[in-house]
Amino acid sequence: MTRQERGRRRRAHLLTTAVTLLTEGGFTAVTHRNVARRAGLPLAATTYYFTSRDQLLTEAFQHLVHTELDTLRHWITQHGLTELADQIHHADRDRQLALWELYVHAGRHPHLRDIARHWTEGCVRILTDTLHLPAGDPRPRLLHTAISTLWLEHVVEQHPLDHTRTLLTTAVATL
Repeated sequence: MTRQERGRRRRAHLLTTAVTLLTEGGFTAVTHRNVARRAGLPLAATTYYFTSRDQLLTEAFQHLVHTELDTLRHWITQHGLTELADQIHHADRDRQLALWELYVHAGRHPHLRDIARHWTEGCVRILTDTLHLPAGDPRPRLLHTAISTLWLEHVVEQHPLDHTRTLLTTAVATL
């Protein structure tokens, strides 16, 4: 293995570790020291690959959003939009809390806003494609707003699946 390949693997391992800490403990759990400890690497490794905590958090959130958008697109392609309530209900709660934490922190940390916007726009694009609507049609954004609210309610308040399914079915039918 070349030195560059070893460096890429080490950096990827640190990033994956940061995402794991983010999902387990939230925004405050991601520090250079915690990532290095969990990854089993010296502290100098995290500061070498990620010059600041902001960079580490930004890339961890980017990775999380990218993964979640892929998961969402795959789920809807395989199961359909009306079954999304099941995905919301059975999704990894810690990962979902981390996504919503991104959204809240983006309000205070400008370097995270573009990532939050990418998540929103990615979800809207998936809904637009699924509903076979033209780009710019406001209905997918409206549906995304309803889905996001149901998702957040489920993650925080842990509503029963039937509650989420009924409201999601109503929102989709309304379109």
